[in-house]
Amino acid sequence: MARRGSGITLQHLQAFVEVAAEGSITAAADLLYVAQPTMSAAMKDLESRVGRPLLARSARGVTLTADGTEFLGYAKQVVEQVALLEQHYLGRPPSRRLLGVSTQHYSFAVDAFVRMVRATGVAEYEFSLRETRTWDIIEDVRTLRSELGILYRNDFNRNVLDKLLRDSGLVFHPLFVAEPHIFISRRNPLASRSRATLDDLADLPRLTFDQGANNSFYFAEEILSTLSSKQEIRVSDRATIFNLMIGLDGYTISTGIISDDLDPEIVAVPLDVDERIEIGWIGHSAIPLTEQAQRYLAEVRAVVTGFGVAVLG
Repeated sequence: MARRGSGITLQHLQAFVEVAAEGSITAAADLLYVAQPTMSAAMKDLESRVGRPLLARSARGVTLTADGTEFLGYAKQVVEQVALLEQHYLGRPPSRRLLGVSTQHYSFAVDAFVRMVRATGVAEYEFSLRETRTWDIIEDVRTLRSELGILYRNDFNRNVLDKLLRDSGLVFHPLFVAEPHIFISRRNPLASRSRATLDDLADLPRLTFDQGANNSFYFAEEILSTLSSKQEIRVSDRATIFNLMIGLDGYTISTGIISDDLDPEIVAVPLDVDERIEIGWIGHSAIPLTEQAQRYLAEVRAVVTGFGVAVLG
């Protein structure tokens, strides 16, 4: 058995990244065309060299330990940098670009994702974009299913979210602060108004994104979640909420940033309330972002700036 302190090889890191991605030593072995016992031995050797367990093994596969989660972040950085070196100096073809993003239901996040993919310029890539619940965004980033998450906070949910993020080893990084708007159909009578009030919304169906088992006011995707509404419909995806805006003259409250290309039938009208929406990205406190994640955030900032909103940082 290798002694603690022995060197970690690039092959160790590449194999570990695949095992973590597949959640299975056998599946990773098949992917890399090596025998399962060889891959299993390589993972045990890596853990011996690191001096701590990185994988929790069970009959259903493997999951990352807390140390394994942190280690994976650094391993991904090294593997990506080596690929870039080989591409630049050895003329190797560009490697597959990998990035996972989890986000609340924001069209600017999708718009930025589209721009990033178009600008990638490689023949092969593997990206994931999950529009999902607030709790699941935090879990995705904590477990490195996604490298970063995009969500909102304000004075109401700040303390609860910040504590949950701290306990998960994550940090919230502000991107921009938005004035609340209602999203409604272009055919809604309020669409021609310069501003809307809460009284204007009293008889309209309020549309909110379902938060599942974690349906706390603090995890709501919309501000003013504690206000009662005579008519309320919870939905699970953005296409459905837009259809209900059109079919039922419903509304939801969001940032006001909406893409005409992606959502041509929906308009944003400023809401006259004393609230602000702080949008930010979350990531691991001890793990730097990969270059691909930084490219995505640059596209987010570009999209937001295009709507005349000042970005932070």
